Amino acid sequence: MSDQRRAELATFLRSRRERLTPEEVGLPRGRRRRTPGLRREEVSQLAAIGTTWYTWLEQGRDIQVSAEVLDAIARTLRLDQSEREHLFGLAGSIDPSPAAGYLPITAAIREHLDQLTPLPACVQSGRYDILAYNEPFSRLMCDLDAIPPEDRNVIWLGFTNDEWKSRMISVEQVQRLMAAKFRASMTEHLGDPSWKALLSRLQAASPEFCEYWDRHDVLRAGSQMKTYRHPQYGLLQLTSTSLWLEPGPARPRMVTFTPDNEETREKLKLLAGSPLVTV
Repeated sequence: MSDQRRAELATFLRSRRERLTPEEVGLPRGRRRRTPGLRREEVSQLAAIGTTWYTWLEQGRDIQVSAEVLDAIARTLRLDQSEREHLFGLAGSIDPSPAAGYLPITAAIREHLDQLTPLPACVQSGRYDILAYNEPFSRLMCDLDAIPPEDRNVIWLGFTNDEWKSRMISVEQVQRLMAAKFRASMTEHLGDPSWKALLSRLQAASPEFCEYWDRHDVLRAGSQMKTYRHPQYGLLQLTSTSLWLEPGPARPRMVTFTPDNEETREKLKLLAGSPLVTV
């Protein structure tokens, strides 16, 4: 980075830090707080990076910073998408968030998802980010509208979201398979900052993921029979089928869930017309 860009980055980080209060991030205010907003050490603690390293960034020092560190800082400072783009642009780095890595979902794809009702369906990236979904899919798993876009990821939700996990039968087995699929899929993306950032988040947030990840099991994605437990309609037996939307190693795919029996088919019709139920 040039001196001018480093200075702009330092000023931008300082301004975003100073607008946050300790209460907003779950920290006590304390008695002697002269600094407006958060302290540097508080940001570094929440982002799980070194205080000296973060201080150097705010001082405009000539240091190299990874996309994973920038992602952690952006989450800690609660930057919106425009602010994230500005941060990564100043740092000359690639934003690993799913919103930055994929083209917008077209109106035609969204209409196709809606036309599949009452079948649950979604569009996933190669990294298992949920890029779009219809109402039955959200009703089947959890209220995705209430989840930040950066957290709408099948692997992340399967290890960290209690409501999502409550819908799965044999949670431990499903999580083990998830970790194996993620490792197999990551083979083609070992240097991709978005994959590395998601891996780091999972390892920091879930001991269960770390356990299964360390087994080095691999499993390729494909059509599967799945059973879900819905709080209102009980067990639903479904088969997931993936249709790839475009060529490429990280190509998005449409995942559709079809009923395995008439009982599940009738339940899906009720599910599609019912209000959202959370646990």
